[in-house]
Amino acid sequence: MANLLLTPENQIQRLNLILSKVENLQKLPLNHLIDAPYKSWNTLEVLEHLSIAFSFYDSKIEHALNELKGEASEPWSFKARWWQKFVIEGQRPKNGKRPFKIKTLKRFEPLLQKEQLTSESTKIIFNRFLTSYDSLKSNVLKSRNRHMKHKTFNSAIGPIVSFYLPEAFEFLICHAERHMVQIDKILTSPT
Repeated sequence: MANLLLTPENQIQRLNLILSKVENLQKLPLNHLIDAPYKSWNTLEVLEHLSIAFSFYDSKIEHALNELKGEASEPWSFKARWWQKFVIEGQRPKNGKRPFKIKTLKRFEPLLQKEQLTSESTKIIFNRFLTSYDSLKSNVLKSRNRHMKHKTFNSAIGPIVSFYLPEAFEFLICHAERHMVQIDKILTSPT
């Protein structure tokens, strides 16, 4: 299995693409954002799911950032460990497609009622997502010239997967990229 080398520059570029895409989604009419193919989430539910998932990592990332000691002379480059690489690659879209569908755990499911979504609640969902992923981008930038040796922290699914900061950043970015592919499919599918 080939190495997965993580860098802050690559992660920042990809986060910029995700943030730009979501900013453009805000321009769509509400009916496009709440329509979905049969047995699928709509665009707003996908964004809410991503915000919920991020919330499980936010304080862990902040804590790990605060533990980092010393400045590095250049931006970090980090080789993901084999199990973490496997988990990350399971999220990463391949050729613009999600490699396989993954069942969402209940605690990560968006609890939105399509009938109750308004332009005001839509703004809240977009703001929550953009705030979360701006925070992720800011944290990648803060870590950029730091030594990446610190303790690991558990993933949102527990100790079966633990991450160093660069691995957690990559997992969250790949997870968001996966769902951006899902949003593309939702928006181009008949409802």
